[in-house]
Amino acid sequence: MRTLDACPKPELILSFDFDGTLHDPAESPPVPTAFFDTIRRLRETRNAIWGINTGRSMPQVVEGFIESNFPFIPDWVIAREREIHFPNDFGRYLPHKDWNNRCEKDIHKLFKKAKKTLKAIRHEIEEHTGAQYIEIDGEPAGLISRTEEEMEWIVGHISPLVAEVPDLGWQRNSIYLRFGHKNYQKGSTLTEVARLYGLSTEHTFAAGDSHNDIEMLSPDHSAYAACPINAVADIRALIQSRGGYISSKTAGNGIMEALQHAFA
Repeated sequence: MRTLDACPKPELILSFDFDGTLHDPAESPPVPTAFFDTIRRLRETRNAIWGINTGRSMPQVVEGFIESNFPFIPDWVIAREREIHFPNDFGRYLPHKDWNNRCEKDIHKLFKKAKKTLKAIRHEIEEHTGAQYIEIDGEPAGLISRTEEEMEWIVGHISPLVAEVPDLGWQRNSIYLRFGHKNYQKGSTLTEVARLYGLSTEHTFAAGDSHNDIEMLSPDHSAYAACPINAVADIRALIQSRGGYISSKTAGNGIMEALQHAFA
């Protein structure tokens, strides 16, 4: 797979969450073929560059491209909500080392500082819920709850503990929660991608459906924001409050509707 023909002077940046926003495994194909026609048109008419902004790891992102039969790949990818990757001439994604290295260094320092707090959070979770506390390479702390209702309870109870460490935050998607640094999330990372292309927030469109998209969909990081109708209630409320677009369709079909509304 290759990217579209190079865009010598980008004027618009398009940022899409993947699962639930573009990708629906119940559909065939999971991402509508017509979505890519829309991207081609916006490249030609608006000098648009586009990317995926997801909680997936980079290998999982590539799996998603293959599963969805992408005819061409995005100009950039934000993986794990914080890592920037750009494709080389052969379509292989390479990390943007300056940002990614700084991000990992700051997160490592933060987690050393937050060790006592994270231990208390783990005790609270294991004592009062059936959620699973996760510690693996690249993901030093996270949670998987049994239900979304359980995750709501967890978020309410750990908020005071997390507040004890100023830079500690989390990214949540359904029953999954990943602890991290407040300065590195989908929104701040999208703004950095835009900066690398010489663009500002006022040239940025973002679409998402879940809690980990909140920063990306805020006016601080996107001038245009949208969500499909299947977005969680908090996201729909955010989009409505800022005058964004809530589509009448789900996932990728909803995003095509939103793009048509924004850039017709």
